[in-house]
Amino acid sequence: MEGSAKLNRIVEARMKLKARFAAKMKDTPSMADDKPMGTGKINRHGMPTIPIGQVVTTKWPVLDLGYQPDISLDRWRLRIDGNVKHPVMLTWEDFMALPQTHDISDLHCVTTWSKLDMSWIGVSMLDLAALVQPHEDATHILCHGYDTYTTNLSLEEALKPDVLLVHTFENQPLAKEHGGPCRMITPQLYAWKGAKWIKRIEFLNQDQPGFWEERGYSNTAYPWRNDRYD
Repeated sequence: MEGSAKLNRIVEARMKLKARFAAKMKDTPSMADDKPMGTGKINRHGMPTIPIGQVVTTKWPVLDLGYQPDISLDRWRLRIDGNVKHPVMLTWEDFMALPQTHDISDLHCVTTWSKLDMSWIGVSMLDLAALVQPHEDATHILCHGYDTYTTNLSLEEALKPDVLLVHTFENQPLAKEHGGPCRMITPQLYAWKGAKWIKRIEFLNQDQPGFWEERGYSNTAYPWRNDRYD
């Protein structure tokens, strides 16, 4: 498929997905909670900047499973499959040829630190979903990392416009210790919902807990509800 035709298909599918999930997105707690818990000025989602129980840091703490895979760009692949019409396997060149999004957002870690106003460049999960076109009965994704990590998201959370697969932070390639060359970020959820060293996005027609969810962490992970553990 020619590049322009692919982009046109993504744009059209993107609009359909936004319409399909718009109402569900508006009803999620980070968008619709009338009593969010936190402090500070109101952010762009209508939530207090600092969720309950969080402390702002200027550093970026490193958390992982004890293993940081070293994935060169020529070896990196992203498989997007499962309950979709057009499964794909993207090379780094394919990934970088997709529409690129610049955004500034915050990371909120379940271990109580928050890092604010982080500048990212990457590909939106919405555009990736538009590329593969999930079937009508798709409800969730399961993200897989090169370090064997997994985590789950509902599609109404995954398709929010600030959920990105990022490769650049503060105009520099994303460092390996933070999930480089590519990781997912989920600014409206705790940061464990964004898999580092991401290699696969699997669309599902039902929820499937990931690594931390199977070990007692919350399945939904809403920072402004102190939603850390089940």
